[in-house]
Amino acid sequence: MIESKMKAAKRPIHAVTTWVRRQPPKVKAFLGVVSAMTALVLLRMIVHDHDNLFVAAEAVHALGISVLIYKLTKEKTCAGLSLKSQELTALFLAVRLYCSFVMEFDIHTLLDSATLVTTLWVIYMIRFKLKASYMEDKDNFAIYYVVIPCVVLSVLIHPSTHHHIINKISWAFCVYLEAVSVLPQLRVMQNTKIVEPFTAHYVFALGIARFLSCAHWVLQVLDTRGRLLTALGYGFWPIMVLFSEIVQTFILADFCYYYVKSLMGGQLVLRLPSGVV
Repeated sequence: MIESKMKAAKRPIHAVTTWVRRQPPKVKAFLGVVSAMTALVLLRMIVHDHDNLFVAAEAVHALGISVLIYKLTKEKTCAGLSLKSQELTALFLAVRLYCSFVMEFDIHTLLDSATLVTTLWVIYMIRFKLKASYMEDKDNFAIYYVVIPCVVLSVLIHPSTHHHIINKISWAFCVYLEAVSVLPQLRVMQNTKIVEPFTAHYVFALGIARFLSCAHWVLQVLDTRGRLLTALGYGFWPIMVLFSEIVQTFILADFCYYYVKSLMGGQLVLRLPSGVV
């Protein structure tokens, strides 16, 4: 009886996903924008203090790291994980911590410290303890393709605050690098086409965290009627902060779609079609 009800519930979901998959790219993009706008409206109605969205984003990120730690300690394998993504994450977290200490020390400084420590532990496990299972040939994304543009962009567009120029450039660099740090991980999944559960859970958690963080900024801008952008500085910098948040969300949006589809279909292992991520 229960099984028949579950099958009945899956039929409309399967029909919708099949219809979406058959649509041309422009229609899919439009549906994605509509879905994102709908989610933002719901969050604005449900969550009264939008700062809680930022806290929720950090909590989901921490949950994703916990799943990653479980994979490394219990499964004793780092297969499917990108060392380069972890190193980029450690880099922008280290730079952001430096900026926090010299510019504004708050609770997020402590949270970033904890995240950096766990990320460094993950890097240690991949490089030394579980090196035999590391897919080095699949982790072939050239990180200078993202690091160098982020450096150049941070020199050209950075906050117009009273802080030292090195600190302002460093702040901009960590914002830009965070937006693209997941690209090597997506390349690994693109190369393997099959993503085991714990890696899929981790990347999905990153996607949800990025959406919540993006929603926090977008709703804050709407609530302040644009005054928040002025508070962040002048010139192109405020726009680039918001744009970076949106880029992070859309980079992971496609993967999250196939993750939910796979989960609804009862599949433990996520199989990605050609062209995804």
